[in-house]
Amino acid sequence: MLPVLQTQPPSSHAPAGHRGHPVLALGFRPFYLLAAAFAVVAIGLWAAIYLGWWPHAGAQPATGGMLWHAHEMVFGFAAAVVVGFLFTAGKNWTGLQTPQGGLLAGVAAMWLAARVLMWTGPLLAASVLDLAFLLLCAASFLRVLVRAGSARNYGLAAALFLLWALNALFHVALASDNVPLALQCADGGIGLIAIFITVIGGRVIPMFTANTAPGARIRRSTLIERSVVVLTLAAMAASTLAPQDVMTGGVALLAALAQALRLAGWGSRHTLRQPLIAILHLAYGCLPLGLLLLAAAALGWGGERSIALHALTVGAIGCAIMGMITRTALGHTGRKLEAGAMEKAAYACIAMAALLRVFGPFLLPQFKPFWIAAAAALWMAAFLLYLVKYTPYLTRPRADGRDG
Repeated sequence: MLPVLQTQPPSSHAPAGHRGHPVLALGFRPFYLLAAAFAVVAIGLWAAIYLGWWPHAGAQPATGGMLWHAHEMVFGFAAAVVVGFLFTAGKNWTGLQTPQGGLLAGVAAMWLAARVLMWTGPLLAASVLDLAFLLLCAASFLRVLVRAGSARNYGLAAALFLLWALNALFHVALASDNVPLALQCADGGIGLIAIFITVIGGRVIPMFTANTAPGARIRRSTLIERSVVVLTLAAMAASTLAPQDVMTGGVALLAALAQALRLAGWGSRHTLRQPLIAILHLAYGCLPLGLLLLAAAALGWGGERSIALHALTVGAIGCAIMGMITRTALGHTGRKLEAGAMEKAAYACIAMAALLRVFGPFLLPQFKPFWIAAAAALWMAAFLLYLVKYTPYLTRPRADGRDG
């Protein structure tokens, strides 16, 4: 859901700071590994439940299949990547150490235990651990920003607290059997992560494009830059609270237009030979697509609302996460920012998963189970490829000898 960090120049003379296991040196290491593994397991389980392949009725998620899927992909999978990114970014932006060692192991274990309990129950224990995880992470991130006086990034800390608040309301709704409210909270979480992509993507995608894509000329409009976050936030809030309202459709159309015009100024066609950048452009391009489909659903122009949501989740969030967890892992383990065969295959799989999950049911709804099964298989393949290549990178010291 979030694009990438700048990395420091390699140096073999940097002193080693963290003395424990390398996987606990910096937030991206455990959380990228855990999130990628969970992406495979959670989507595999959900596809099996949806398609009726899961063998026993007694071995279902404690929350129920749909609510489990909605919650875990937003507040489990995506939240883990956001935390891993922000812990790593926080150190990069401020020069101050974010959680590592035992504290990092503790919050990662808390996240993992919450994932298990969200499936097995008891749900009270699951909610306590799940909410404690996000609250502790938000507080830790804010503490680093405040110590460094990094006021520019306070909004990201506020967004992390808001993600926690939405999760808390989800658990309250779940405890009171208020399914519509719980699903609204999950939708709100999707919208919040879309805002993360809008804000962070607007900072770094044009910069990376200009630096690495020959011939790319970045054009920015002051009007678009001032309005795109506000319009996207308004559209996602309206879609969450009043998904079938005409006003929702109008705001979503305006947000889609603003996002499309913004992306049009970033020279996307010049990135086709730069996979590490192209995947970020593709992810960002799914934002206007998802907003357009939300508008269509709100205005009754056709298409299920779930298709629009999956344009945002599988398309924008999934592709942004894959782009981020490859690029940042390469940079922060001291390796060249180059996409090899495994990265290219993973990007192709996640892009095809988004394509099939969105356009398959939209164009040929009678084959929806097939499209979902195919998209799930491609999603799982993408993250399996990531795990095969990046597990050694993330569990060993940096190649350049630096700390991190």
